[in-house]
Amino acid sequence: MTFDPRMLPDFTQKSIVDRHMERLDTHGVSRRDFLSFASAAAVAAASAKAFGLGQIALADGGGKLAYLSGYLRNEWSVQFSDAIQEAGRQFGYSYTALDSQIDGQRQYNQFEEQVVDGANGMIFNLSDGAAIRRIADVASREQIFVANIWDSLPWFTPFEAGDYWTLYAQPEEFSAQKALTEVLLQKVTEQFGGGKIAAVTGNPGNTLDTLRSRGTAAAFAAYPMTELVDSLPGLWNREDSLRAAEDLLTRHGDIVGFVGHNDDVAQGILGALRTNGLKAGQDVFVAATDATLEGATAVRNGLQVSTSANSPPWAGGFFVARLYDVQNGWEPRPIERLLSWRSILLIQDNIDSYFGRYVNNNGVPPFDYKRMSKVLHPDDWDPQNEVFPLDVDILWDGLPKPDGWQYPKEYTEAKANGDWEAVTAEYAEHYKVKFIGPSPNA
Repeated sequence: MTFDPRMLPDFTQKSIVDRHMERLDTHGVSRRDFLSFASAAAVAAASAKAFGLGQIALADGGGKLAYLSGYLRNEWSVQFSDAIQEAGRQFGYSYTALDSQIDGQRQYNQFEEQVVDGANGMIFNLSDGAAIRRIADVASREQIFVANIWDSLPWFTPFEAGDYWTLYAQPEEFSAQKALTEVLLQKVTEQFGGGKIAAVTGNPGNTLDTLRSRGTAAAFAAYPMTELVDSLPGLWNREDSLRAAEDLLTRHGDIVGFVGHNDDVAQGILGALRTNGLKAGQDVFVAATDATLEGATAVRNGLQVSTSANSPPWAGGFFVARLYDVQNGWEPRPIERLLSWRSILLIQDNIDSYFGRYVNNNGVPPFDYKRMSKVLHPDDWDPQNEVFPLDVDILWDGLPKPDGWQYPKEYTEAKANGDWEAVTAEYAEHYKVKFIGPSPNA
């Protein structure tokens, strides 16, 4: 008989999907699997069986990748999203990016929508770290691999969440933030003999914001003539940061240095300085982090004394390669699900080596994304950055552990059985294309 696909119900509606899953033999099949195999043919085959139409051949339609950001309005997140999209294209994914505007419930709702829409891989920069527990539960039930950068629930790791939270990773922020702040304090001490420093932070209570605040505070021990006098949140974007910096300048008329918690925050600070008739790099020194295009340009032009190279093009590709690998049968060792990477301090003396590859690169991509994949390159995979296991005692130092919390067995075993050192050595051995240097595509 002839099968007309227009006879099928509207499978974009969750209620219709659930009703047909009840009618069909879907034991052990998630709603995502019912919808996806990422093609309408999968639904057609199941429906054909329900309607007695016999077998319909299925064709692989690829996969759908989603990036759910807490704050897509800042430059780092936009560049990260662009990198995920480009790497995803190379690995065969379609792509969606969503912004929750620092609203944890909205982000969770967006996650549920992507589950229903058939996404089979998701990358999070969370609005609220507490959401990762619910996200991980749903991901395990629906068999969707997820990965998370930066904010998370303190002392909750992928090991407690199930296999589908495949990666929690971020730069080694404490030492990076301490180093870039020390550059600022040294400049202030040399120029003014010391003075008052203010900080424009990110989102209060955010894991990343807390970690960067700790790194900033630690830098002052070596510079006793400087003082951190005040801070206000800039919410990771330049508009709120401009207002915060203006408020701080009103409160303290003799500020000689600002620390920003990312380069978009620094752009807001620079705007406030201009509004107040102050010259960055002369009257007031500014330090920040992430090495976005504008941040790197500000360092090169002397408006910002330092930044830290948390390259969004690298991070986007690394996360996509991980999702691709686990979806194609590769199984990480336990400690490979909890990783960090080195963030390189950039100042005016070394910014040109970064600039030519990441800013004025004449359209040459800075990384070979497919070579990050252990599935596509089982022998010659290359992370193209210094990657190593993430130490939770550094990440969440000073934050209270939940009652009865114990280090996960997989974490302690990795430290005891040599896997920690083995993973560090393996990634170092495969690290051939250096982060600072020419692009592998040049």
